[in-house]
Amino acid sequence: MVLSRKVPHADRAAQLAVNPMYAGIADVPIPRFDLPDGELPPGLASQIVHDELMLDGNARLNLATFVSTWMEPEAGHLIADTLDKNMVDRDEYPQTAELERRCVNIIARLWNAPEEGNAIGTSTTGSSEAAMLGGLALKHRWRARRRAAGQPEDRPNLVMGTNVQVCWEKFCRYFDVEPRLVPVARDRHHLTAHEAVRHCDERTIGVVGILGSTFDGSYEPIAEMAAALDRLAADGGPDVPIHVDAASGGFVAPFLDPDLHWDFRVERVASINASGHKFGLVYPGVGWVVWRDDHALPDDLVFSVSYLGGAQSTFALTFSRSGAPVVAQYYNFLRLGRDGYRRVQLATRDVARRLAEGIAALDQFTLLTRALHIPVFAFRLADGITNYTVHDVSRALRSRGWLVPAYPFPPDLEDLHVLRIVVRNGFSSDLGDALLQDLREAAAECERQPAPLTVPDPGFHH
Repeated sequence: MVLSRKVPHADRAAQLAVNPMYAGIADVPIPRFDLPDGELPPGLASQIVHDELMLDGNARLNLATFVSTWMEPEAGHLIADTLDKNMVDRDEYPQTAELERRCVNIIARLWNAPEEGNAIGTSTTGSSEAAMLGGLALKHRWRARRRAAGQPEDRPNLVMGTNVQVCWEKFCRYFDVEPRLVPVARDRHHLTAHEAVRHCDERTIGVVGILGSTFDGSYEPIAEMAAALDRLAADGGPDVPIHVDAASGGFVAPFLDPDLHWDFRVERVASINASGHKFGLVYPGVGWVVWRDDHALPDDLVFSVSYLGGAQSTFALTFSRSGAPVVAQYYNFLRLGRDGYRRVQLATRDVARRLAEGIAALDQFTLLTRALHIPVFAFRLADGITNYTVHDVSRALRSRGWLVPAYPFPPDLEDLHVLRIVVRNGFSSDLGDALLQDLREAAAECERQPAPLTVPDPGFHH
């Protein structure tokens, strides 16, 4: 089969070119953008799709994504066996629903929720949906308080740093909430307690604290934010809850930093979301959101449906989805336990820190972070380098198979362009050494340039 690089739609050939070894099929038209008139043998259809996907990057060498790219074969078998189970159909698949309930309770205990045995939470398609559910609960609680006090319910706002993941900007736009985006600064790459309080008013539905920034891997000071908001409320100001976006850190901090107070031990934390398919170690796509108690999740967000064969409660933005990722999450919980998760996350962070120290020793780069929290760190070019950019380095690494993103920081710090490395389970110290060697060679290659070559990709999102 003949494969070609991506070209504009109008310039593409109208049909796929099939390998003539496929006897009797080579002359059958296979359109690119329309259904073929007839059927293809399953083996041939599979081979065509397989060949198309050859042009994708190697997922294990993708250091841009936080999403898991490796699971044990046993987990893969469970996923294949349960792909056909609809997670929302709890009447037909009660045991899959029971595994979800167990996962929610396991996670609630991991995050020190106050209630035993009756955790309030749900699985989602990912942490973005989970974050939006947390945001909706904040908005509905705020609206109910305003209505009870006879106060206007218009113009709600949500306080967060400009380093938030794009899902929070989507939430604000989709659900008509003003985003109070606090800019980052040279000496402050995320939201602080002082800035959080300064941007709150009587229309603030909540503050979003991030446990594991996608820009540099750092934790925001959740406990300090809560203490500052406590003082604000005690002084007669608004009583503002916190939602913790622990998409990345929710399955790292409990095992590697158990004494760090960021979860439900902090009384002002109303809800937490995390991504099971990041450091929860599951393939895409599963996320989780847990509320402190049933008071934190308004009843008007919970729906009862009966057309699947019995009255069932649901609170999610999506409806039908496979139960396989939830089953895979439960497999990991059983398989690893607390000691296993601690061992895996520690090994991953050790590789990240070793790699960061190796990059710090190179004259061409300066570290912004050192994987002190989640196994993620960012670095920039050293001062005085003008003949190439981090985007040139990213391009040079890509030619060697590595996907290392280069991007600017958020508004007020857009001139700071960095490279970021995410180390995930399955990325060994040997791979780290290979990456470090290729980075040395890529930097040496870039140093021979008279001027920057690569134009930053405006479509890249960190």
